[in-house]
Amino acid sequence: MRELFIYYRVRPASTARALDAVRTMQEALRTRHAGLQARLLRRPPVAGESETWMETYAGADVAALATVIEGAAAEWAGLVDGARHVEVFESLS
Repeated sequence: MRELFIYYRVRPASTARALDAVRTMQEALRTRHAGLQARLLRRPPVAGESETWMETYAGADVAALATVIEGAAAEWAGLVDGARHVEVFESLS
């Protein structure tokens, strides 16, 4: 099974809006794509610095969904500090 990992930085002033945007996007994706598992993680924050967030996706053909996910994320791209990095990994166990 393949899993998708997308990591990026969020500006401190944008975290509340970004959290709402990601949650809304992931809920819509789960509704449209049966079996999709989506999570949002963050590295423990350091006061005043941009936070590193990671979205994870599994349980569906996530490699094929990468373009769909990135298209949905484009709606709130202004909240991200820099680029979103997309990685696909395969399970070995």
